[in-house]
Amino acid sequence: MCHMFADKNPDNYQYSTRSVRLNGQSTSIRLENLFWEVLREMASIEEKSVSRFISILHSEVMGTHSEIVNFTSLLRCACILHKEKQVDA
Repeated sequence: MCHMFADKNPDNYQYSTRSVRLNGQSTSIRLENLFWEVLREMASIEEKSVSRFISILHSEVMGTHSEIVNFTSLLRCACILHKEKQVDA
């Protein structure tokens, strides 16, 4: 059996729900805590709050594609791409 993650902190894969404003509307986003940490890191690089960073990301994607089918999946993918970029650097 694969034990790659067996000894990792379970808090990382527990989820949290946060309220944010996207284009002026309040909504809730539920993500695993590890993804919230990566979003915090990404927001810090951009010198924004996590809420503001997510709102800007949402607006940019809406401006390009005019709809987002699953925004939480988009956020997870953005986090993975961010981490991949760090590894490649």
